[in-house]
Amino acid sequence: MRLAFMGSPDFAVPALRALHGAGHAIAAVYCQPPKPAHRGQRETRCAVHVAAEALGLPVRTPARLRRDEAEHAAFAALDLDAAVVAAYGLILPKPMLDAPRRGCLNIHASLLPRWRGAAPIQAAILAGDDRTGVTIMRMDEGLDTGPMLLAEAVPIGPETTASTLHDTLAALGARLILRALAENPPAVPQPDEGVTYAPKLTREDGRIDWSRDAAAIDRQVRALNPWPGTHTRHGEEVLKVLDAAPLPERTEAPPGTVLEAGRVACGGGTVLRLTRLQRAGRAPQEIDAFLRGYPLAPGDRLG
Repeated sequence: MRLAFMGSPDFAVPALRALHGAGHAIAAVYCQPPKPAHRGQRETRCAVHVAAEALGLPVRTPARLRRDEAEHAAFAALDLDAAVVAAYGLILPKPMLDAPRRGCLNIHASLLPRWRGAAPIQAAILAGDDRTGVTIMRMDEGLDTGPMLLAEAVPIGPETTASTLHDTLAALGARLILRALAENPPAVPQPDEGVTYAPKLTREDGRIDWSRDAAAIDRQVRALNPWPGTHTRHGEEVLKVLDAAPLPERTEAPPGTVLEAGRVACGGGTVLRLTRLQRAGRAPQEIDAFLRGYPLAPGDRLG
């Protein structure tokens, strides 16, 4: 089948490799343009760009699409059976949505219509969902509103992080898109009930509010690992909270109060144990090693 692939981050790479490995003719790979990154702000290609070049595939990196009629015409000239889209980062205008014979198929990391939008993996963990999954959807002009072709669920456990869930769903998406192309299942409209949205995350989403209960803060730590990460302030120092665990014990100490052995009082009398921390400019440390070298003492306040 003659395809275009449109994606940018690590999440999209397994699907690109699976399509190429299955023998589909990938006429072009679209991804975000190189951007300044790392120390020195060097121009850096996204993960899909790197993977496509390693596979010998032609890469296009338009900065915008909405009003670029030349880009619309170039896309139509590819004479595609379908386009596969996975976390591309640009909105496809109607002329491009309509160009492939079987449309543009999106690999979305949730069980639609739950968690439409930019950060569905993190949103599912933050909300305490016990499962999520991947939906293959035929795209329309709405935000993740198109009809569904396939979906498959995976569990979210008490130790699931966004990082581990990302990798599970990326592999699942690669498998499901191959099925969707091979089987051409009928498209089913999304239900009107149960629609939720997962907005784009910011660094401020990572600030810990100790007035929330320990279970909610634990979900925040797991959901925002690795980005934007969770953090708290101890005096003038900002501490990254990399891992934590809610405890069954109760306390009457005010939220944010440091207890013994790296435990912290949270909202509702609950307690969270910090298990791995990082200071600015330092390496991550397990809590016992951290406390040997940093004065985080019982009675101190975090905020």
